[in-house]
Amino acid sequence: MAKSSIVLVEELRKRLRNAVAKNPMEGILFSGGLDTSILAVLNPHSKAITVTFQSSGQDIRYARIVVNHLRLEHYHRTVEIEEALGAIPQVIKTLKSFDPAIPNDIVVYFGLKSAQEMGWKGIMTGDGADELLAGYSYMAELDDLEGYIKRIEPFLFFSSNKLAKFFDLRLSQPYLDERFRKFALKIPKEFKIKEEKGSLRRGKWILRKAFEGFLPGEVIWQDKRPLEYGSGMTGLRAIIESRISDKEFEEKKRRYPVKFITKDHLYYYEIYLKEVGDIPKPGEGQKSCTGCGAGIGVSSFHCKVCGNLQEGVT
Repeated sequence: MAKSSIVLVEELRKRLRNAVAKNPMEGILFSGGLDTSILAVLNPHSKAITVTFQSSGQDIRYARIVVNHLRLEHYHRTVEIEEALGAIPQVIKTLKSFDPAIPNDIVVYFGLKSAQEMGWKGIMTGDGADELLAGYSYMAELDDLEGYIKRIEPFLFFSSNKLAKFFDLRLSQPYLDERFRKFALKIPKEFKIKEEKGSLRRGKWILRKAFEGFLPGEVIWQDKRPLEYGSGMTGLRAIIESRISDKEFEEKKRRYPVKFITKDHLYYYEIYLKEVGDIPKPGEGQKSCTGCGAGIGVSSFHCKVCGNLQEGVT
């Protein structure tokens, strides 16, 4: 590595280590992905919870590699179909949202629920690493990546915040530590997305290099897996969609004042109506969501109520 890369790598490692040390927790919501595996390295006496839908998905394979490497105390929570479906109303009621990303939130819900049941007082998550360090594949195609990250950074908020409060758990999010956030915003694009040994460009390159010697290579250089895919919870979508006919979907798309993305989006909305009620209208200083009419911030890219990206916002 060039001298500039080495300095940046050492600084990132130091900043993240400090962020973890400021608010250590007894457990980690652990996917076996890059972000939570690094937190396990920095919080070596922690326990780990991995949630999967019917023992499917890739997360559990990677989680076991890291667990064996670091000798972590590990809990694997499997969620069955009816159990997942039964949790949806509470998740929607707690989040006050029918965002299509609900399968992600269900994984978080059961991880936190398990932590509470085991008597844990707090838990650590990897929230924010992908947003701040360019972990998503679409970010590699952005012309102004640094500007984009600066625009979304003030609005970063995760379902784990509300769900942890519901379960009365303290939450630690080291990647969202104020000092680490400020540092991450200053990292140039070429250190966030970079080719490695002639391979495809990798997001979070600087984070991977900072902990390359601490974890097995297959963990450090693994691809990004959205939580619902890694956990297998994406399988819930097909189950829900099988319960809504094409005819019913088309009829309800015309009936409701919402821009539905998928059939399961409609399913979540109808639960939202029962558990939460009407969509909140714009208040002073807000604009109307282009997908559902909810009041959102004038600079918002994404509606927290319906999950739709905002038309005309770049």
